[in-house]
Amino acid sequence: MKRDTGQNRDVTKNWRPATKAIRSGTRRTEFGETSEALFMTSGYTYDCAQDAAARFNGEQTGMTYSRLQNPTVQMLEERIAMMEGAEACRAMASGMAAMTASLLCQLEAGDHVVASRALFGSCRWLTDSLLPKFGIETTVIDGRELDNWERAITPKTKVFFFETPANPTMDIIDLRAVCELARAKGITSIVDNAFATSVLQRPLEFGADVIAYSATKMMDGQGRVMAGAVCGSEEFIETTLLSFTRNTGPTLSAFNAWVVLKGLETLDLRIRKQSESALEIGRFLEQRVEKILLPGLPSHPQHDLAMSQMEAAGPIFSLYVGGGRKEAHAFLNALKVIDISNNIGDTRSLMCHPSSTTHHGLGEESRLEIGISEDMLRISVGLEDPADLIEDLDQALSSIGL
Repeated sequence: MKRDTGQNRDVTKNWRPATKAIRSGTRRTEFGETSEALFMTSGYTYDCAQDAAARFNGEQTGMTYSRLQNPTVQMLEERIAMMEGAEACRAMASGMAAMTASLLCQLEAGDHVVASRALFGSCRWLTDSLLPKFGIETTVIDGRELDNWERAITPKTKVFFFETPANPTMDIIDLRAVCELARAKGITSIVDNAFATSVLQRPLEFGADVIAYSATKMMDGQGRVMAGAVCGSEEFIETTLLSFTRNTGPTLSAFNAWVVLKGLETLDLRIRKQSESALEIGRFLEQRVEKILLPGLPSHPQHDLAMSQMEAAGPIFSLYVGGGRKEAHAFLNALKVIDISNNIGDTRSLMCHPSSTTHHGLGEESRLEIGISEDMLRISVGLEDPADLIEDLDQALSSIGL
């Protein structure tokens, strides 16, 4: 059933990103509200039995059940799609629901997936543990080298799956090169774009097929709700993905969709300011710690590539304090402003120890293979004054002798 967007696409297609983030997808009720309405309903009524039948067989537009459509959720989907430059979007209950659905909706036993090894811990669980249970072979590679992608392709390769910048190693994947290779081989490319969002990086412009998000992070931006999204062509979203989500139910609640809609209104302002603060803090830390991984700094080994496909490097980066877990935990425990948390993208600055939190399930050998050592820490820079954050980091470093 084709959706009625409720807006004149001849007008909206010319809107610039900041306007899209505030106005796209908006549908006003008869009350003329300025803020999007929150529709807390699980079902919908029909004027007659024939209308109900017509909606279910696709002859009539309209809502049937909130596992499939909800006015508030649909506004969010249309807004994210417009910001991404995608034909369509499907919102999900969480980022991992989005990642899982984007893979399983198009894979079956006997298929093959090539994935970059530097992924969020739960995404590595999908490639390493879940997909093989369904007879889907996976090959995990160092995605920074194009030759590795090409060598990993088999006649059964169906999907390329990667994240850039990667969590928490900040590996950068050459979007254009990898996506062009995928297109040439008839392979679907799925990009986890959560660290950048469409404000800083739009993978579809580089040839990507599907973009998956944890909207819990920067899109919400204040650590309030769980949400996810998958963007792509209308054919992929409405045919391949929708049948999967219709029957498995990774449904985003109307309330969470409304919160993310409010978050999107300030996303551009927040992520650019946080990116600026991250660079300032990164320059300070470069003089104090063993190593930092921030793509926006010339010291990052893939700085030029990152800046060629991103408008800014984002608010998240990693650092190595030296020593091991003892030193890393002592540093975290000495922080007075920055919170210890495994979340990212909040207005509050957050820091965690990936080896014992987000990536503990990988196992020591796999962690070390991708550079997640016991002295690595990941910081998500918030909207506090960067001078206060630097002072906090300075005293915490001093407490462990740095």
